[in-house]
Amino acid sequence: MKLLIAADMEGVSGVVNWEQVKPGTSEWQRFRRIMTEDVNAAISGAMESGVDEVIVSDGHWNGDNIMIDLLDPRARLNCGSPKPYSMLQGIDQDVDVAFFIGYHARVGTQLAILDHTWSNIVVGNVWLNDYLVGETGLNAALAGHFNVPILMISGDLAVNHEAKELIPRIQSVVVKQANSRFSADCLHPKEAQNLIREGARLAIQAYQNGEGSPVFKVKQPIQGKVELKSTELADRAQIVPGVQRISARDIVFQSEDMPAAYRTFRTVVGLAG
Repeated sequence: MKLLIAADMEGVSGVVNWEQVKPGTSEWQRFRRIMTEDVNAAISGAMESGVDEVIVSDGHWNGDNIMIDLLDPRARLNCGSPKPYSMLQGIDQDVDVAFFIGYHARVGTQLAILDHTWSNIVVGNVWLNDYLVGETGLNAALAGHFNVPILMISGDLAVNHEAKELIPRIQSVVVKQANSRFSADCLHPKEAQNLIREGARLAIQAYQNGEGSPVFKVKQPIQGKVELKSTELADRAQIVPGVQRISARDIVFQSEDMPAAYRTFRTVVGLAG
């Protein structure tokens, strides 16, 4: 069985502010080690339950956070940027199942650590057809195009609730509970990693028993809608071919499938920002 672990950083236990996840800071150096240990816990639990191949996709910032010398040697690492499938690089390589490790809630979520969607300074809200989505929904929908179910998510309580709204029976691992956007009640990293390891083991076992979470699919063709943070950003975004500006800060586009929608969304964010 082949597993893709899509890893982000804001959902790591102990992370409560931007300085801790911004590359180049001393705090980032500390938390990239903890991020790597969270991923290792997921690898360990999954392999205990029968997974025999693991790809890890480093999906935070420029994709150079996970410390490869500390990564479980049984896994391969997709790192660096840009990469064709971004946070889910490797999803098209005959993957059977996927985990989301260290994820955060979408922009505008109350009591959620560092809530944002893709870019804190560019993106307001995002919709795929009628679904209001954050990075969890965007990436789950892309995985769904390749018939890959998301079996487990780790992060704060808010992102776990968000995932369960879209993906019934997903294995939920809560490593912190927010008091505000920049404050949380956090588990010790070792305790969080014990929960991640156990969650990974249970998620794979549930899948093997036919009780795992279903594939999240979005009906095609797909209408994407992006609310930008300012009119200046929308001025830039409307230049993208196929994009229509429908209000001061909102743009829409039509895509034949989720990979095309994912690429258009990334193009809009990149050009706007």
